[in-house]
Amino acid sequence: MIQLTTKKRFALVLCSALLLSLGWLGFSGVTLLVALVPLLILSEAYSSSARDWWRMAGYMALTCLLWHAATVWWVWNATPIGPIAATIIGTWWNMIAFMAFHFVSKRAPRALAYTLFVALWIATESLYNSAEVLSFPWLVLGNGFSNDIALVQWYEYTGVFGGTLWVLASNLAIYEILRTKTKSAKVRAALIALVPMLLSIALFFGYTPSERTAKVSVIQPNIPCYPDERKAAGKDNALPGVQRLMAQVEEDVAYVVMPESALSYLPHFNSINEDNTEQYKPLFTALRGNAPERTKLITGASSMRLYGESAATETAREHNILGYYDLFNSALLVDSEGDIEKIYHKGKLVVGVEAVPMRKLFKYFEVDLGGISGQLGWGTEHTIFENDSVKIGPSICYEGIYGEYFGGFARRGAELMALISNDGWWGNTPGHKRLFDFSRLRAIEARRSIARSANTGISGFISPRGKTIGERLEWNEEGVLTADLELRDDLTIYTRYGDWVARIAGYVAVLALMYFVAYRVRRRNNLVD
Repeated sequence: MIQLTTKKRFALVLCSALLLSLGWLGFSGVTLLVALVPLLILSEAYSSSARDWWRMAGYMALTCLLWHAATVWWVWNATPIGPIAATIIGTWWNMIAFMAFHFVSKRAPRALAYTLFVALWIATESLYNSAEVLSFPWLVLGNGFSNDIALVQWYEYTGVFGGTLWVLASNLAIYEILRTKTKSAKVRAALIALVPMLLSIALFFGYTPSERTAKVSVIQPNIPCYPDERKAAGKDNALPGVQRLMAQVEEDVAYVVMPESALSYLPHFNSINEDNTEQYKPLFTALRGNAPERTKLITGASSMRLYGESAATETAREHNILGYYDLFNSALLVDSEGDIEKIYHKGKLVVGVEAVPMRKLFKYFEVDLGGISGQLGWGTEHTIFENDSVKIGPSICYEGIYGEYFGGFARRGAELMALISNDGWWGNTPGHKRLFDFSRLRAIEARRSIARSANTGISGFISPRGKTIGERLEWNEEGVLTADLELRDDLTIYTRYGDWVARIAGYVAVLALMYFVAYRVRRRNNLVD
């Protein structure tokens, strides 16, 4: 057993937390390949006793708390409860796999402990990722490579859970070098760490672009999110500024993309009534201004669906005059005449803002972002917008974190993606930067171009290889960008099969747990050494 002083134990915790955090702080995520090694060393220093299990659990919890605090603190700017809840829940999920590994590694063959560790970590990441209302998969290990797109081009086959698998396998292989100091361990670690990088570089430079393109513009109006800030900036009425930007749109643009909740900043406007969209034609005619006739507008808005005297959904609210209704965070397709042609409802809602777990208990923690708060209606299908046979998927903000969901637009026929967002709620912090970077991973997974419009930044274009195309509109900048974007209709392996790595990991985790139970029974009966 390794002997470590208390100072060395804390040093290992700090080292692991730092190496885990760098990929979310604007640096390379390559440090993830060794980030868990300090924790593995710490685990080796403890015995199989219950007291040592709890001691290891304390150090693991401290590591996760520091990791979360360093990378999601910015959510505090919008809601103090957000980073606290994300840290508590995320730490709990991370500890399940590691503490199961610690327990099994003291009582069963090391190969079984390693298998359980990898499979259970990926499975718990997937459960957190797929939860309906308690989901904040920001720190999925595979997301840490958002600044290393040349090294993860194979995400088109595996998605981000393939990145998590790479991280875990690499950490275990490198730890084995320290533990055994054998040549075979060194060769194995080198292969695990380097082969995915070399494969990715080959895919990056061997990529063949499609010859079909469409011209798209994105608008960044740069309107402060909070009312007092808008008043101070003289932007209580966003209409003149948007009209000025629309006038800069080029003649042959197929789509102009405006940000999430863009209509919330227009005077005397609340939500689109889906039962009577004709009444908004003058508004959209004015909003389009002198935009080219061929161009269609994609914009974020709040929309409302009325149900009358009966609640048609679990999320329906009741109004003493309107009856039951649902509010949605939506994307609208507006044609050249100012008519709303199609409406898409957001299907991945932000916890505590748009989706409230145990609503009766947590209703007091609701946060108003974008003029609407509380439990919104859930979108149930991937609506595709179309203009002159150019099909585009209108994804909204938080949906850019969920690879499998994002790929659903491609499965429905989208040839490129619009991603509309409003990232001004947390100020000039790492939040809006990582959201743009995560979009680069989504582009690789689905091999789709992305036109990203964010209210306050970052707006720009991303190629199917995850590269930024041309200039970007950074934080607190106003403007219009236009680019010719590649159109693709083929489906990647990941788009076809989704999070297959996570599903396999779930089965393996169950089998590994069953094997461990059987092993312990056989050992208790002296059937194994």
